[in-house]
Amino acid sequence: MLTLLNLLSAVALLVWGTHIVRSGIMRVFGADLRRVLSRSIEKKPMAFLAGIGVTTLVQSSNATTLLATSFVAQKLMGLTPALVVVLGADVGTAIMARILTFDLSWLSPLFIFFGVVFFLSRKQTRIGQMGRASIGLGLILLALQLIVSAARPITQAAGVQVLFSSLTGDILLDALIGAVFAIISYSSLAAVLITATLTAAGVISFKVALCLVIGANLGSGLLAMLNASGSNAAGKRVALGSLLFKLLGSLAVLPFINLLAPWLDKMPVNDEELVIFFHVFYNLIRCLIMVPFADPMARLCTRLISDDAEADMAMKPRHLDRSALDTPTLALVNAARETLRIGDVLEMMLEAFNKVVHGEVREERTVRRLDDDVDVLYT
Repeated sequence: MLTLLNLLSAVALLVWGTHIVRSGIMRVFGADLRRVLSRSIEKKPMAFLAGIGVTTLVQSSNATTLLATSFVAQKLMGLTPALVVVLGADVGTAIMARILTFDLSWLSPLFIFFGVVFFLSRKQTRIGQMGRASIGLGLILLALQLIVSAARPITQAAGVQVLFSSLTGDILLDALIGAVFAIISYSSLAAVLITATLTAAGVISFKVALCLVIGANLGSGLLAMLNASGSNAAGKRVALGSLLFKLLGSLAVLPFINLLAPWLDKMPVNDEELVIFFHVFYNLIRCLIMVPFADPMARLCTRLISDDAEADMAMKPRHLDRSALDTPTLALVNAARETLRIGDVLEMMLEAFNKVVHGEVREERTVRRLDDDVDVLYT
């Protein structure tokens, strides 16, 4: 029981470290990251590379997806380039999974020590926030070590071996378990790394590991849908497109697992690294193939999710974004944009009121409606 608790706490530490890195990077480079995304939408290759770069910085494809979703929701980015950015984010998180599997244990205490020194001494400065990101990176490296050490005794338990031995043969069930595991751990990275550890220990077969990896990628798409549930129709389309891309990739590869697994298993690479390499190349090939289909996917998502009613949109803020609250400069910019929108509504209300003064009594209803809209936006 204690060993299982250690494993769960290590996974939680990995997720928390990723959150700290993301918040630190966003507070330092948040505006710049959004500027990079907004300037890279004209051409698909640049949007794809922007997704990889931003994900490498914030250590999370979910964070990049949230950025793209908020951009589309605020009508600052089209749906097609946003889908390309999300595809690049999937490749970026796979590359980070490979980098984090190297023996970087000696870096963990250095990152944590210097991060704490800079963060406590200069908390409200850019250097202090970089110290925050350094702490998070050190915690990620430490968590990976703890995951490996905690998973090793678990894999040797007879009950666990019997449990995982049941994951043999049913490809769809294995992929579904991988998706559920990614959702529970709130990180496809953690799911993939634990899968690689279980494969290296011989607890699960290489074929089952490939199914779990594919399922973990699908689970990250489901997470994006859950995160976008509170967004408007435009923002939900980004998450839906990402999920459909991952679903199509899963359906394209899973039928060939029985042929692919024996062929890959013959390569002169240990099983743990082979699982990570499969994760990288699966995402890279899938995303490169699907980039040209971003336009048809955008049209499909637009058909599946209809626009919000215009009357409702007039009563809701367009620019306020809760995901920007961790980055005060971005949150204030969004508040300023919403304030300018209130000014536009006020101008319309005064123009209607001027018509009422000059005898157009019918405009009185317009004045009352716009007054209510201003009150809602202000609140």
